[in-house]
Amino acid sequence: MTVPPALFPERLQDAPLVEGLIARAFGPGRFAKTAERLREDAGRPVRELSFVAWSEGVAVGCVRLWPVDIGGTPALMLGPFAVDEAWRRQGLGAALILRACDEARRRGHGLIVLVGDEPFFGPLGFSSAEARRVRLPGPVDQRRVLVRALRPGAADNLAGRVHAAHPAIPA
Repeated sequence: MTVPPALFPERLQDAPLVEGLIARAFGPGRFAKTAERLREDAGRPVRELSFVAWSEGVAVGCVRLWPVDIGGTPALMLGPFAVDEAWRRQGLGAALILRACDEARRRGHGLIVLVGDEPFFGPLGFSSAEARRVRLPGPVDQRRVLVRALRPGAADNLAGRVHAAHPAIPA
């Protein structure tokens, strides 16, 4: 019997395993994406808000949050998240995303933005409606820009361009 994955904050030493999961899930094409450019500019993920799923000592999933700014409003960018092929379609990706969102809210953050499919992310609290005036640099399908407010009113009047923020934004 396989042990269900346990979710823990990403540690510095987990980075090579997380990068491996992401590479297997997305391949080298991910480096051409606008969201990847923002992550590179941010420098490093917010480790205490990024999680790794472990099963029997093996990293089987991950999610990262990055510091960004949306038109002057501090926010976080979610992504990438990846799940090992053997663990897909079992709810692990959703569990990772919800854990990261819950921890971000607990630490006082107000907004998370991502580029993704609303049919998957909508049930997790993300909406394209709240992101209608949010712009990412570079080419991106605006219909795939989604926002989740972590507290009431956090996305009110949200507008502007997304920029990488300093990795040490206050929690």
